[in-house]
Amino acid sequence: MKTQKQVSLRIQQLCAAHGYNINSLARKSGIPPTTLKNILYGTSRNPGVITIKLLCDGLGISLYDFFDADAFKKVELEDME
Repeated sequence: MKTQKQVSLRIQQLCAAHGYNINSLARKSGIPPTTLKNILYGTSRNPGVITIKLLCDGLGISLYDFFDADAFKKVELEDME
């Protein structure tokens, strides 16, 4: 599975675990809801680390916690074409 899809799924998992919907996480993170939706639906294929950090802040977790999932341990290098 591509990294972009893994990031999207991880955000969805964390939203469910923390009881957030897309709009509430965006508001809590200080990012526009459209930015979050673009990440979740694959329009934004390469979300920046700062955006991921803002989402982590909104969730009250660290970047380490975000990427500390089995799915990210299995991701192989992918073509950026």
